[in-house]
Amino acid sequence: MELVDEVRKGSVRALAKLITLVENEMPGGIEAMEKIYPLTGNAYIIGITGPPGAGKSTLTDRITKELRRQNHTVGIIAIDPTSPFTGGALLGDRVRMQGVSSDEDVFIRSMATRGSLGGLSRATSDTVKILDAYGKDYIIIETVGVGQDEVDIVRTADVSILVVMPGGGDDIQAIKAGIMEIGDIFVVNKADRDGADRLVTEIKMMLGLSSVEREWTPPIIKTVATEDQGIGTLVEKINEHRDFLIKSGMLACRRKERIRCEIIKMIEHEIYRYLDGLIAENKDFFEQRLEDIVNKKEDPYLLTKKTVETIAKRISKNANV
Repeated sequence: MELVDEVRKGSVRALAKLITLVENEMPGGIEAMEKIYPLTGNAYIIGITGPPGAGKSTLTDRITKELRRQNHTVGIIAIDPTSPFTGGALLGDRVRMQGVSSDEDVFIRSMATRGSLGGLSRATSDTVKILDAYGKDYIIIETVGVGQDEVDIVRTADVSILVVMPGGGDDIQAIKAGIMEIGDIFVVNKADRDGADRLVTEIKMMLGLSSVEREWTPPIIKTVATEDQGIGTLVEKINEHRDFLIKSGMLACRRKERIRCEIIKMIEHEIYRYLDGLIAENKDFFEQRLEDIVNKKEDPYLLTKKTVETIAKRISKNANV
């Protein structure tokens, strides 16, 4: 609770400690978030996603510089993939954001996915809330860039920016299917390369073929982030999209849906922890069933059904609602 009070007073050190507390699920984390939650809802959340090598980190750096020129404070959450072997992560995005890392009004937090699917760490939404409560005007989430299935960002950000680049082989392969439908703004970065205009045309064609009805027509911005080209236009489109969401009432709808998804995820996580504990308590019984399944004396489907029924009965018996 002291950390929360210090965060409200503007302590950067307390901010970093509180994020670590929540990210590592340490004692007091949930109680801290209960105090944090009423202070949220003021920051605008920008999600930046796209295939690896598209220049997302450099683009994040340049967008942040432009927002700072407009006197806005910025929080950055840079997600890096976790090794399936060691559990570690490089967390190297800060290296590519040297231009803003020394700015006292910019807070950068690198986070590992820790096995989460969809491109985001499970603690990302809590970190967003903490930065929001701290008073950041804009919060930028840069995802790992895992490819076509990286769609969690649309459930977390107010505006989703899909970054692609020409010359990456099958350009359109990187932006097809589900990930194509999440973009509110499309950025063709490294637009000084051959094929940039062709890629813009292909994106326009795919947007025209999309079955998704849109009240907002996603703009396609060409940028060369390393040279600051197109960044001002991109920030203008971000703010235009924000105005559109507010006037249309869609911002409130998106945030309500975000809360719904967060609640479901938290419930799923608590059920998983309960199940993990239940299996640990009955390790010998579970190992015997596992051995029977391997020897084809039982099947995994029936065991799963019986386990779920047992858990449901326990929950029903102990439920207060």
